[in-house]
Amino acid sequence: MKNVLDVLKERGYIKQTVFEDELYELLGKEKVTFYTGYDPTADSLTAGHFVTLMAMAHMQRAGHTPIILIGGGTAMVGDPSGRTDMRTMMSKETIMHNVECFKKQMSRFIDVDKAIFVNNADWLWNLNYIDFLREIGTCFSVNQMLTAECFKQRLERGLSFLEFNYMLMQGYDFLVLNRKYNCVLQTGGDDQWSNMLAGADLIRRKEGKKAYALTYALLTTSDGKKMGKTAKGAVWLDANKTSPYDFFQYWRNVEDDRVETCLKLLTFLDLDEIKELTAHKDERMNAAKERLAYEVTAIVHGKEVADEVLKQVKASFSDDVDNMPVVEISEPGNIIDILVKCGQCKSNGEARRLVEGGGVSVNDEKIALPAWTLPQSIIAKGEFVLHKGKKVHLRVKIKQ
Repeated sequence: MKNVLDVLKERGYIKQTVFEDELYELLGKEKVTFYTGYDPTADSLTAGHFVTLMAMAHMQRAGHTPIILIGGGTAMVGDPSGRTDMRTMMSKETIMHNVECFKKQMSRFIDVDKAIFVNNADWLWNLNYIDFLREIGTCFSVNQMLTAECFKQRLERGLSFLEFNYMLMQGYDFLVLNRKYNCVLQTGGDDQWSNMLAGADLIRRKEGKKAYALTYALLTTSDGKKMGKTAKGAVWLDANKTSPYDFFQYWRNVEDDRVETCLKLLTFLDLDEIKELTAHKDERMNAAKERLAYEVTAIVHGKEVADEVLKQVKASFSDDVDNMPVVEISEPGNIIDILVKCGQCKSNGEARRLVEGGGVSVNDEKIALPAWTLPQSIIAKGEFVLHKGKKVHLRVKIKQ
């Protein structure tokens, strides 16, 4: 079987590693236990977690055992990495609810029967702080910590001592997992590099054993911004927060120059097939985008849902009203009210700008006035087709 490090490199996952030659040899001759951590800061994972989840799946398929660490303890502190302000403090009850939501979503990516789920709340919530400082704190240099990127970018705005503890806690997680499960590798997004190095170094200091860190490239747009954001907010893996239709459409509309990267990172398609799909940099790229959207939706929501969404998308562009996505609203007011109730605009102001910009039609009529209301003939029929731009087409039913 091919070394999983080669698989990850070929598909563009790997950003940084430590002791790479040693790690390559280890992954080639042994089945190792590795871990990836997720702080439950919301009740759903987002598109931003997708790369690490897929990389974990590739590792498991190569025979390695994943530990999925849910940060029920570290979420009480908040990771300062990539942030300019302190995270909102959450209650223990909220954190534990989010933990359960994460577990359900992760089961779509990996074989949960061959994985280990742990919650660092089990060892962090009741930790004796004095003992922790004496055992762990003595292994960390404040001078060295302050050079870490996750702290440097916060020093000008202010870094709380609460957050300053985060690196120690994440390093301690790695040590606990090494002691309990012989976990020798931590993987994660590249914004975690400093924290991961700290954990690997802690194991070498405390246990005299080798430990490794491996980071994955962040999913970004062509101008370097993190992917997974829309005008409505984050792209969630929970169907109740981002509908499968909207989820599909997000990936269908990615930039042309990101399609090949997304196919490699976010699907299990063979590299030769991906190369063939993305060979032509013209209108034929639309077929590759549709395949990307379908494959990603099938992984997250299941094949049946992906098939249904694909049917809805094709119906939208062929005027097949019966197969368009359906939304129900009651007491429709003017077109501004309708757009907000249908979930196509977050606010009245956004809806007004869309209408005034000529981006809204009802059936075959372009709507130019924000005060426009449904004519009696449509109300009597009980439904209509709402067009937002060229890519969103909804069948809207009116609750009587």
